[in-house]
Amino acid sequence: MPPPSTVRGLLAAATGAPCESLAFGMTAWSEGDGVDAETYHPIDATGLNPAVSGRVRAGKGGMTLRSRPFLTGVHLTVWLPGREGDRVARAFPRPRWALCLGRSQDLVHVEARAQVMLEPVEEAIVGHALAPVAGHDVPSEIAHRMAASISTDRMSTRWSDYLWCDLPAGRHRVRGAYQDTG
Repeated sequence: MPPPSTVRGLLAAATGAPCESLAFGMTAWSEGDGVDAETYHPIDATGLNPAVSGRVRAGKGGMTLRSRPFLTGVHLTVWLPGREGDRVARAFPRPRWALCLGRSQDLVHVEARAQVMLEPVEEAIVGHALAPVAGHDVPSEIAHRMAASISTDRMSTRWSDYLWCDLPAGRHRVRGAYQDTG
């Protein structure tokens, strides 16, 4: 599941705005996952081993190999309500910047766009969707702390807690939820 901050970045890439702060709903699932070995070149905080051409010499702050989990075939649905949502949705056919889910190789292909009517509900099938804390009381829920937004200068991050169920949990009482009437 991409964090909300990544989806906000995707929306901003579509419109070309520095940030998009409108409310939105989202759900996602992936066809698979894996682990990649990725090389990092951390920069020494003291400035004694500066990066040259994107690399630092070996030693403290030198090259580091880390495992990076990734998802394949990610399917993301985003609901963009109201006038602001219409404005952002109109930008997707001709986005200002490349659409990606985080890293530059994680390109996004928009498959469909539809206008739907959402209605408040008190009971819903809980599955692959982020929910606000206290959005439901499913026993298999997992609370995740995720980046909700990142400042345009990337110096500060606003974190929020969300509920997630790895597997569809069936029909449960929900709070603050909406359902597509179509």
